[in-house]
Amino acid sequence: MTETTAALKVRKITTLVEEIAVEGGRPVEPVARIAVVAAVIDNPWHGQGFVDDLSGGIDAVASDLGALLAPRVIEALGAPIEAYGKAAIIGLEGEVEHGSALIHTLKFGDHFRSAASATTLLPAVEKRALAGTTFDIPLKHITDATIRSHHQSIEVQVADAPHAGEILIALAGAAQGRPQQRLAALSTEQ
Repeated sequence: MTETTAALKVRKITTLVEEIAVEGGRPVEPVARIAVVAAVIDNPWHGQGFVDDLSGGIDAVASDLGALLAPRVIEALGAPIEAYGKAAIIGLEGEVEHGSALIHTLKFGDHFRSAASATTLLPAVEKRALAGTTFDIPLKHITDATIRSHHQSIEVQVADAPHAGEILIALAGAAQGRPQQRLAALSTEQ
């Protein structure tokens, strides 16, 4: 285990930094950066059958998980965040609701919003899947979800995760919008 609190049991943390230097045959200046930090944790409800009230696991894990991941994304990106998103990929012995319970709470998300000086809701993906599944994390602007240049996604895969009784939780941050974006502002369509 890499980092653990009384309830949060982390098997591994994976960090990915993507830099796009050319898009559409033209240089991207400055280089576009997106960072993803994913923690693979024990599912706090694994083996308990159907749990009516998920609040115990949320209280025990969500805040510590947000506090663990948010500063790592900021550090890995190495630049101010302009767009962000999150993901929960649940192992086959869990429920999609288990991942949703951890990432769709202010106890988790406010750590990232605070670190990024953000005000918008974090866009998300959640699904149950085999270890090694590929998933896309959607990103939107940190203060105005209508800024279309920042609507983007990043493809992620952690080869051996999640195991059946685990959840992979990830945060992503981008230092800019899409490389070479050319869409007019949304207000031009009104």
